[in-house]
Amino acid sequence: MELVYKTEKVRKLCESKRAVTKFFGGKEILAVSLQARINAMQNAITIKDIIVQKPFHFHQLKNKNGKDLEDFFAIDVKSRSDPWRIILRPLNSDKEPFVPCHIDEIAESVEIVEIREVSNHYE
Repeated sequence: MELVYKTEKVRKLCESKRAVTKFFGGKEILAVSLQARINAMQNAITIKDIIVQKPFHFHQLKNKNGKDLEDFFAIDVKSRSDPWRIILRPLNSDKEPFVPCHIDEIAESVEIVEIREVSNHYE
């Protein structure tokens, strides 16, 4: 699956071990987990390959606290007990978001995903 990053900062965070370790305050286990999730997405054929991975806890996000997260999804960086998540959005072959995004209908055909951010769920 092809990954497209929202910003250069997000790309660097996801691709640089040094940047991600610094981002997580030196917590190597989180850095390794994030890189493993990114590798899994890169090696997936479609987003369905990610959705079916129970430890990733793929879930749809809701608009909250003024954040427009409609049509965005998240997977856990490490586990459900850890607050870190990767926010992503499925894109079509023109690298445009699906509107509306009915993931159940498109999961087997989505081969491009935009990584919006890596964030702490509770912040």
